[in-house]
Amino acid sequence: MHITERQNTHSMLKLQPLTSEAFAPYGDVLEVSDHRQHFPINRGNTERYHALARVDVTGQEGYPIISIFRTQPVVLPFRIECMERHPLGSQSFTMLGGEPYLVVVAEPGEFRPQTLRGFLAQPHQGVNYHRGTWHHYCLCLNRACDFLVVDRGGCGHNCDEILLPAEQQRLLMLDATDSNDLATDLAQTSCTELED
Repeated sequence: MHITERQNTHSMLKLQPLTSEAFAPYGDVLEVSDHRQHFPINRGNTERYHALARVDVTGQEGYPIISIFRTQPVVLPFRIECMERHPLGSQSFTMLGGEPYLVVVAEPGEFRPQTLRGFLAQPHQGVNYHRGTWHHYCLCLNRACDFLVVDRGGCGHNCDEILLPAEQQRLLMLDATDSNDLATDLAQTSCTELED
């Protein structure tokens, strides 16, 4: 995608590293961390990182389901033209393909484009969107990837989708001036996968 003169810095959405602190308004980051509760199980052969997120599916006789989403890769820069939310439950995504991926979110409630945030997730990280959090569909990089998805099954309308008018759309991209570390992380992750 070519950046035209009409696109300015206000229409760009820069990627930032995915951290629990930065992602807290939108949901939970699923990852192994010494900062999370953990303890040995299975006669000491396994370390359990406990309750990293809450599966929220109880509204209107909902029940948890596990699915796999197979997603085609996108190329940066990528235009954010739509968003969705799930008013009756949480939704978690865990990368199964060993690739970095992109996460785009906005705060719950009435959609407000000024709350859009873009994150670069590493292969070892998953995300759990809280009920009602606006998010983009899966955005993987480099190659087609599978995501393990835990969300809600059952009755009731649980997916609101919106198409963004042109003035609310954002161009998701790595910024050359202040995202060099992200670009390095992305390149190193891709090279590591190729070497394995």
